[in-house]
Amino acid sequence: MLSNENKTYEHGLAHGHAPHEGVHDLSDDVTVGASTLSELNSSAKVGEDEPQPGLNPGNGSLDRVRVDSSGQALTTNQGVLVADNQNSLKAGLRGPTLMEDFILREKITHFDHERIPERVVHARGSGAHGYFECIESLADITKAHLFSVVGKRTPVFVRFSTVAGERGSADTVRDTRGFATKFYTDEGNWDLVGNNIPVFFIQDAMKFPDLVHAVKPEPHHAMPQASSAHDTFWDFISLMPESIHHTMWVMSDRGIPRSYRTMQGFGVHTFRFVNEDNRSVFVKFHWLPVAGTHSLVWDEAAKIAGADPDFHRRDLWESIEAQIYPEYELAIQTFTEEQADRFSFDVLDATKIVPEELVPLRVVGRMVLNRNPDNFFAETEQVAFCAAHVVPGIDFSNDPLLHGRIHSYMDTQLTRLGGPNFHEIPINASMAEVHNNQRDGMHRQAIHRGRVAYEPNSAAGGCPFQAGASGFVSFPQPVFEDKVRGKPEKFADHYSQAQLFWRSQTPVEKSHIIAAFRFELSRVTMGAVRRRMVSMLANVHAELAQAVADGLGLGEVPPAQPLTMELDARSAQELEASAGLSLFARPGQIGAVGRRVAVLVSDGVDLCALQAVKLALGNAGIVPRWVATRLGQVKSTDGQRVEVEASLEAMPSVLWDAVVVLGAHSTLLADRGNGQFVEFLKDQYRHCKPMLLIGWYVDQLDDLGLPATLPDGQTDPGLLVTSALEDGALDDFIEAVAQHRHFDRETDPPTV
Repeated sequence: MLSNENKTYEHGLAHGHAPHEGVHDLSDDVTVGASTLSELNSSAKVGEDEPQPGLNPGNGSLDRVRVDSSGQALTTNQGVLVADNQNSLKAGLRGPTLMEDFILREKITHFDHERIPERVVHARGSGAHGYFECIESLADITKAHLFSVVGKRTPVFVRFSTVAGERGSADTVRDTRGFATKFYTDEGNWDLVGNNIPVFFIQDAMKFPDLVHAVKPEPHHAMPQASSAHDTFWDFISLMPESIHHTMWVMSDRGIPRSYRTMQGFGVHTFRFVNEDNRSVFVKFHWLPVAGTHSLVWDEAAKIAGADPDFHRRDLWESIEAQIYPEYELAIQTFTEEQADRFSFDVLDATKIVPEELVPLRVVGRMVLNRNPDNFFAETEQVAFCAAHVVPGIDFSNDPLLHGRIHSYMDTQLTRLGGPNFHEIPINASMAEVHNNQRDGMHRQAIHRGRVAYEPNSAAGGCPFQAGASGFVSFPQPVFEDKVRGKPEKFADHYSQAQLFWRSQTPVEKSHIIAAFRFELSRVTMGAVRRRMVSMLANVHAELAQAVADGLGLGEVPPAQPLTMELDARSAQELEASAGLSLFARPGQIGAVGRRVAVLVSDGVDLCALQAVKLALGNAGIVPRWVATRLGQVKSTDGQRVEVEASLEAMPSVLWDAVVVLGAHSTLLADRGNGQFVEFLKDQYRHCKPMLLIGWYVDQLDDLGLPATLPDGQTDPGLLVTSALEDGALDDFIEAVAQHRHFDRETDPPTV
């Protein structure tokens, strides 16, 4: 190599747009790239195979690190067999423990260091493996390989999470949920680090620490845990009008999803697709659950947090174990810069959506989660997502919040995972081989062959060399503006899309939003903050502001906060409502599959009816379990015994999607002594869940304190009462379960 020929291509705009591949050469002599001429002296440890130039075996499957100790004896971390794992080494049976006990010291020392710093946000999470399958080629708009061929499958790992709570907090708190997907593509890892809400509280990453400090437990007494219902959060929000759109979403039922299986996901930001011709379009990403979008109700969510804090984690795990695999469609919205300029809002503003009526969703793939992790810590806890992880064909827009995340996610992993080599942790390692000159650092795994760790070089034939145009090339967007701290004028429209969201909700959803604001602000102790927040809601809708003011005992609504700018007239003209903003817009494609139904039994149960219930529900994909006051057995009418699978106290009403009461009225009412039976049914009714009572009459509902009809006197389609198991009763019940909730019976405050 007489000179560095690459220097010719380092200058000028043309070379910047189309980088050249680095000059390189390969030698037939394997010793050229060796670290030492003694490398052929093999052993069981250093390896016995011939050197394989150009190979990084560290990017293989997780099988290379999966450990199975079946049939194996205990060892130390150095591989020494442990003779006694019950007793420390002592000077005599009653003497002091000896410092020389290296086995004890290693075991205790490792135990003392097993915990790592939790994530600052998204600490509470659950994950699963699966695959993404392309169902429509996007080769015309992106060169990303995972979208290139119909049927192409890409391994994924997904982590769902809450945002505010600590690692041990409950799953069902009201919060935004993280929906992060790591695609192990053949071009490297792509991390789509999104949420279950398509907008964010803030517009610029500069405010992210302030937001998180406000929502976290207040620093003087470290309360409340995993809750936004406190002074500092609402003090901050009421002074940040750009937050109102996201706040409307999280106060809606989106903030308390039924499960991760029934939760949408969004990329939040506007990204770019770039094709082989270097032409670009903007793109937004949407995950659509095949099971539909369904939520909890607040009273139910609060009770679940006490009954089963792991509710969402357990649901995800058990669904995969039962082969009811969570599935999501990937939909995109694509539009040009010219189209974006015509919108009344700025697509670089993370507090705004692009309504589906303006740019329809286009389903281009599907994701199936079909394998649980082998080890929660090694996979779910150590997985490291980063908004900066993209592959050729996917690029960033100028969203200022996105740009802050590009830095922040990488930065936080350095502390959490112990240094710059977290990419070598197996769950984070790409399937594409890694070859670069990055060396050393804490916990380095790769053993690099050769003496070259720089570029350009001639000693290693110029390798590894820059890939040129086949590598990642940033989209060359022209920039002709001043260096300045500020926001575009369109960013100042804080209320138009919050108003659109409110107008797009059903009456039931609106009542839940009002109740959520009422609850949260009732926990605020600063009256000025409550009034200021209501004055912000006055800019969203008068009905909303008045209802919240009434709930807080304020009487009149305070004057609306002044607008940062006059609302763009185009905002009102664009859209009156957007149907996709309602949870009810996506009921799902799988009906009642995966729903959990409690079948309440007691002595005197009809075994034939019980078997018929089990068969019908099982055929519909529903998971029934026999529930009674206590574990043990109940005796059927013909004297046979039925094993009880769950008790009322261990598995209360809130953990079930629906209930079948199967037994004689008089026998079951004998359970009223402990109140659990009646309370179970009242909660099922109050939370608007389907109920089937077999062996009952309508007038016997009075004994439970349950109304036989809806508040308006109409028949309740979710409350089925039959004196015997009649034809069609189970079919009607299964249809009612598929509807998820029957909100027509809901009142505020509840009558039951």
